[in-house]
Amino acid sequence: MSKTMLPSIGEWWNSDVEAVINQAMKMGVAPNVSDAHTINGHPGPAPNCPSKGYTLHVESGKTYLLRIINAALNEDLFFKIIAGHNLTVVEVDASYVKPFKTDTIFIAPGQTTNAILTADQTAGKYLIAVSPFMDTIVATDNLTATGTIHYQGTDALSPTALTTIPSRNATPVTNIFVDFLRSLNSKKYPANVSLIIVHSLLLTMGIGVNPCATCQNGSRVVAAINNVTFVMPTTAILQAHYYNISDVYTTDFPENPAIPFNYTGTPPTNLQTQNGTKVYKVEFNSTVQVVLQGTSIIAPESHPTHLHGFNFFVVGKGVGNYDPKNDPKKFNLVDPVERNTMSVPTAGRTAIRFRADNPGVWFLHCHLEVHTTWGLKMVFFVENGRGPNQSILPPPSDLPKC
Repeated sequence: MSKTMLPSIGEWWNSDVEAVINQAMKMGVAPNVSDAHTINGHPGPAPNCPSKGYTLHVESGKTYLLRIINAALNEDLFFKIIAGHNLTVVEVDASYVKPFKTDTIFIAPGQTTNAILTADQTAGKYLIAVSPFMDTIVATDNLTATGTIHYQGTDALSPTALTTIPSRNATPVTNIFVDFLRSLNSKKYPANVSLIIVHSLLLTMGIGVNPCATCQNGSRVVAAINNVTFVMPTTAILQAHYYNISDVYTTDFPENPAIPFNYTGTPPTNLQTQNGTKVYKVEFNSTVQVVLQGTSIIAPESHPTHLHGFNFFVVGKGVGNYDPKNDPKKFNLVDPVERNTMSVPTAGRTAIRFRADNPGVWFLHCHLEVHTTWGLKMVFFVENGRGPNQSILPPPSDLPKC
């Protein structure tokens, strides 16, 4: 490998982002979309912006490892590289995958992808493009960030070879990429997928509307898992547990929706959610299956979902409602991809499995900042096992107090 590059792709606001979200929360609506996408902080040529864009300098015949990170707050993105250059994907979220070639990477907020680029084209300048993915009626920043692959010895004024980028709603492109992701499942890197499940949860993920006396329209858009909008406590949950502080959280988070409905069909008439700081308790080293079910309430949307404290195996996905009788028959229990962040398809579902071998308090939440701010998160409380090696460590003596 000649060199490792770190393309961080993200969003830019021509405003204080704290002011953007605070204004949205005050009004009870979604925040303004970003003003530009970026590659390592550079948007490329854009309205009212003189940026020349990110440049990836390469030498003919050499190979480069690209560690691509989606640092955007609210948008799934495509990373497109062009003119005969293929990327060989070898790793996602710090877990090896069976290598495959592609010219387009689909990457959600918080996800990472490692890919090998071989500089095997004729000398010149070639476009790199970062554009949004959204396959439903939700506002996005539609500007494309651009950069170039610049071969050594190429004149700076040489024209850049261009390409077409995926359409904003290119769901087939995302499906092809996601379906190619498979763990190595080798003797050295086995895929230890749990076959016997102790805890099986169905978690609906979606939007709701709650009353708000101070908001513009008398209501606030919120988000919820199993109709529970998570309320952040003023005392940390782990602190409350360790020191036996009461009235901080409850242990009654529902493992299934309290009132089942056609999750991806006609929404229920009542869009109000419950507010609560609820956790779901899990015994140490028990096995957990979670089916994350998107809903069509207000607007169906993809949810890039992150689990703290664990990697998990993505054993199944699909569009529509989860079928507990037939869908498990199609689960991949041989070489499913191992991740810590995955996308729940728009109006669809994703099934994951993990072993709860890390005691503590761990968030599961949507990685869209607007959704997690609205309360689309829940907590797994993994209990201690036996002895100090299977128990929560005591806080350090110099831990600052809030």
